[in-house]
Amino acid sequence: MLRLITTFVLAAALGSAAHAEQELRLLANTSPPYADASLPGQGLAMELVRHVFARTDYKPEITIENWSRAVEGARMGVYNALASVWYTQEREQDLLFSEPYIESGLIILKSRKNRRPYTSLQELAGSRLGVRSDYAYGVDFAAIPNLTLVEEDLLASNLLNLLNGKVDFVIADQRTANMQLHELLKDRISEFQVLDIQMPTVARHVAAARTWPGHDAMIAAFNEALAAAKADGSLQAIITRWDQRYTGVQ
Repeated sequence: MLRLITTFVLAAALGSAAHAEQELRLLANTSPPYADASLPGQGLAMELVRHVFARTDYKPEITIENWSRAVEGARMGVYNALASVWYTQEREQDLLFSEPYIESGLIILKSRKNRRPYTSLQELAGSRLGVRSDYAYGVDFAAIPNLTLVEEDLLASNLLNLLNGKVDFVIADQRTANMQLHELLKDRISEFQVLDIQMPTVARHVAAARTWPGHDAMIAAFNEALAAAKADGSLQAIITRWDQRYTGVQ
């Protein structure tokens, strides 16, 4: 009888451990400072995601790829979920989104050589705007008359295009712009200026492929752990530490 009880307890313990180590394959696209293999912890967003999942029974394994491969990999079931993604209604057809774990502001940059003040998006009519390919900015660019979108895979390319006169403006995530300018164009930061236009805030989520059978349970577990990390201040502490690295462009 004692042997039977011992066997049962051991089996239960092993089952619990296996559940606690449930592997989760996550994919993210390169987008510093949020996700980049060269950054500590693979970036700000990846550190936040791991911090939240540490409170769950899931063990995330994060791979960083380009955006098109990230989305396609999630849709095909090669990966269970995306680790850092902006919400759109179109994406929701294939993905179940978590609650947002970090928000960020969008900014529009111009060259200081352009001394004209801008206070609304409509004033960008007839200009060339540098954007990143496949980014969901949440801005209705089609409502701006004769606006030409110049797409680049990297924000750094957009910033160089602005300096070289190939575009008139660049739209970017504020944290990404600050990092890129300090890392790549530190001696030319003073040549950029942020437009005085109120822009929407965007949020990053974990998003599970709906084709994956465990998507509901994983997102529910993430949301519960996320709420706890927000409540105890540990999530914000990580964000603050990263934000203190760079001074914003004025």
